[in-house]
Amino acid sequence: MGEHPSPGPAVAACAEAERIEELEPEAEERLPTAPEDFDTGSTGYISTGKFRTLLESHSSKLDPHKKEVLLALADSHADGQICYQDFVNLMSNKRSNSFRQAILQGNRRLSSKALLEEKGLSLSQRLIRHVAYETLPREIDRKWYYDSYTCCPPPWFMITVTLMEVALFLYNGVLLDQFVLQVTHPRYLKNSLVYHPQLRAQAWRYVTYIFMHAGVEHLGLNVVLQLLVGVPLEMVHGATRIGLIYVAGVVAGSLAVSVADMTAPVVGSSGGVYALVSAHLANIVMNWSGMKCQLKLLRMAVALICMSMEFGRAVWLRFHPSAYPPCPHPSFVAHLGGVAVGITLGVVVLRNYEQRLQDQSLWWIFVTMYTIFVLFAVFWNIFAYTLLDLKLPPPP
Repeated sequence: MGEHPSPGPAVAACAEAERIEELEPEAEERLPTAPEDFDTGSTGYISTGKFRTLLESHSSKLDPHKKEVLLALADSHADGQICYQDFVNLMSNKRSNSFRQAILQGNRRLSSKALLEEKGLSLSQRLIRHVAYETLPREIDRKWYYDSYTCCPPPWFMITVTLMEVALFLYNGVLLDQFVLQVTHPRYLKNSLVYHPQLRAQAWRYVTYIFMHAGVEHLGLNVVLQLLVGVPLEMVHGATRIGLIYVAGVVAGSLAVSVADMTAPVVGSSGGVYALVSAHLANIVMNWSGMKCQLKLLRMAVALICMSMEFGRAVWLRFHPSAYPPCPHPSFVAHLGGVAVGITLGVVVLRNYEQRLQDQSLWWIFVTMYTIFVLFAVFWNIFAYTLLDLKLPPPP
């Protein structure tokens, strides 16, 4: 799917009014840098009146809708002053929280009809609009995304991970001649990708266990959730942010098992999947009135039922008599580690579409908490197993 045709005039006008396009480099270089005639006291602020004069002097470089939305920024500052650097950032296509707040205030007189009311859209445009309404709670963000998305790059991360999981499952199934409840096969744990407590010093196992699944019933639900939830989220937020949530959930899942269920192995991508789904569901609940996805209550109920069934299957399997005692079946604690990441780091990422995460205090709080947990788990793995004199299952 390439670039989609131009949207209807109403949406195009509003979307244009809600974004500041990047100026040509030479035009951007000609912008003044807080000159004395505008900022006589060198305070870094200019009055709204002088701001309007500055806009007039650069009106030839601005789209009329762009100029209108900048004037809305001036109207939104009751104190009569605007940070000059904010203006320069806006002209350079750097969206900021101050810009968003100004647009949200000025949007009452600038906005046209909602994106959902646009008619005559192509199939690709309808798909992009559908993704926007599935994932973003604010109309301004939905229009911004709809106007700027080009499918370049495509949502490669979730698709690549899913294909690798399916390919390795099929390969392992042929190798073991078993596809249902593969985990009961006596040679299953010999795979070098599985996390095993006796082999916890092999650091790659804390991540690679996602490519091994207990059976086709385990793989199936994870793949469905990854594709239905992960791909749309990646289309909106990008591979870097969604990959961060996914991998953080995966690592938290295996580390949580090594701390809370010390004798059990770990398989499956549930840690990453539950991180994404939990973040998405929490974002919907926190922005309930703004989320316009269809049948959201029913779909949330279905998602929670599916997650509960998968978690129940994992709990049942964990306490089911093992096919190769004394090693137990894989742990279910990785699911809980993924949920913890989703409702902390994941929510912050999804709530700040195209905003700088490093500017969000909650982001640093949760990053610090996650780092402390990882460091604690590392030291726990180094010292606790010996200090507790824990009897571990034999190596596979």
